[in-house]
Amino acid sequence: MRPDPVWRKATRSEQTGQCVELAALETGIGVRDSKSPDGPKLVLDRSSFHSLVLEIRTGDPEK
Repeated sequence: MRPDPVWRKATRSEQTGQCVELAALETGIGVRDSKSPDGPKLVLDRSSFHSLVLEIRTGDPEK
C-alpha cells in the first residue's frame, strides 16, 4: 500500500486560494487545484514538469 502523497502549496500562493498544489509521486509530480483537492489531478513526469516550470518562468516554450 502506497502512502498518501503530501501535497504542498507554493509559498507565493495568493490568499484568495487561486493556486495549485504539488506532490512528489512515484511516477512524477502531481498537480491539483487547491480549491478542489478531491477533484482531478494532473501527473507529469519529472522532465515534463521541469519544462513546464521553465516555460512559466521564462514565457518561452522552447527552453
